[in-house]
Amino acid sequence: MSSFHNLLPRLSRTPIPTKYLTNSFHLNHSLTSFLQLESQLNAQFPTDPTSPDSDWNPAKTIETHLSNCANLLQLNQIYARIIRTHFLELYPFAFHWNNIIRSYVRLNLPCTALRVFLAMSRAGVSPDSYTIPIVLKAICQFFAIETGRQLHSIAIRHGLELNEFCESGLISVYSKTGEFENARKVFEQNRDRKLGSWNAIIGGLAQGGHAEEAVTMFLELRKDGFRPDDVTMVSVTSACGNLGNLNLALQLHKYVFQAKTLGKSDILMSNSLIDMYGKCGRMDLASSVLAEMVQRNVSTWTSMIVGFAMHGHVKNALEYFGYMREAGVRPNHVTFVGVLSACVHGGMVEEGRGYFDMMKNLYGITPMMQHYGCMVDLLGRAGLLDEARELVERMPMNANSVIWGSLMGACEKHGNVKMGEWVAMHLEELEPWNDGVYVVLSNIYASRGMWEEVQKVRGVMKERRIAKIPGYSLATISV
Repeated sequence: MSSFHNLLPRLSRTPIPTKYLTNSFHLNHSLTSFLQLESQLNAQFPTDPTSPDSDWNPAKTIETHLSNCANLLQLNQIYARIIRTHFLELYPFAFHWNNIIRSYVRLNLPCTALRVFLAMSRAGVSPDSYTIPIVLKAICQFFAIETGRQLHSIAIRHGLELNEFCESGLISVYSKTGEFENARKVFEQNRDRKLGSWNAIIGGLAQGGHAEEAVTMFLELRKDGFRPDDVTMVSVTSACGNLGNLNLALQLHKYVFQAKTLGKSDILMSNSLIDMYGKCGRMDLASSVLAEMVQRNVSTWTSMIVGFAMHGHVKNALEYFGYMREAGVRPNHVTFVGVLSACVHGGMVEEGRGYFDMMKNLYGITPMMQHYGCMVDLLGRAGLLDEARELVERMPMNANSVIWGSLMGACEKHGNVKMGEWVAMHLEELEPWNDGVYVVLSNIYASRGMWEEVQKVRGVMKERRIAKIPGYSLATISV
């Protein structure tokens, strides 16, 4: 028995993490709808599918039900019916197992998808070139690197490791779990690699914070004679935006034109261009891209809003938020991060409160850490420290170092000793090694002429051997 099978007991005992559960458990399905589904399944899944009187087309029926399945409860019902009718024993083909696994992956249930794959393996059905990529996608959702390594060995055993889709899946798994050396080894082992493998390594490097390496791989792709597609360009423009290299951005824009496919929407590439120019500080070029777009979605408008907010163009950011709403596009949580950031830059407290309430009450978006961070920063800069503290205490999650840090900075700006001590206590618990909290607290005391307290803080730093890290400048070289 392979080591992969040893995962079965652990997986069967592992609870599915909350973040992978869909809202299906909370869907307001009536009993009637479930009875209707059961009736349909009874009608289309005969008790004896081998009966000569049955004209049931198993492949078509199974595939139709699985592809139309909208939530976990329905999918579990269909899978249970498949098991009860012994369908997978009568038709032991990888194709049917693949459809079930794919359905669980589509509903973001990677643990269950892996359990189905293990059942498939125990049933003696060998994986094919479609099975491995689907299971790898589940592993990416679950960040299960050990399982990924074992699946890699299974792919090798079945001679599938050089398959384009299996190869790109393995590269993605290793990249998303931070094992870029292994991702590169998988990429380099195949001399007859396809565009999908190039896209996987470039995308993995770009998403993993290795922007320069992603751009270098793109240049190698071009040298090898490959023509980039929309997936390539979305990844490499994202990397370019993180580098802030305008000259490279202008060159990549030309490749985007070449990568456009007749009859295919180029909205993803256009959105990536807007994001890239925004990060490079050229909102005029981002606006030009927007003006030429026939279709615009929430990412289009959000990239514009975030770009303007990032560079302090408060009026433009809020104007484009207005244009977005006029166009009937529903904002998401990222949109409101941009809007609230713009309010922070502009010191617009009342507007910030209004947008925060709009997000919750009008659009039903639950505030996340970033939204609370923006509001605490906004209130703190305006000197509304008591309101900022009240907001922090009402947060449904524990504040992180960014929120405490922004509030500490506000205490320094306004010389609030009592609040500064309260914030310093929390920051010290969160990051006891951080010298910044002691330095800022010392500055707050000094601004109030409390020299004894200043000496006490310095004494604590000396006792704990915490030294102030000196500042320095860093020169960067464009790619």
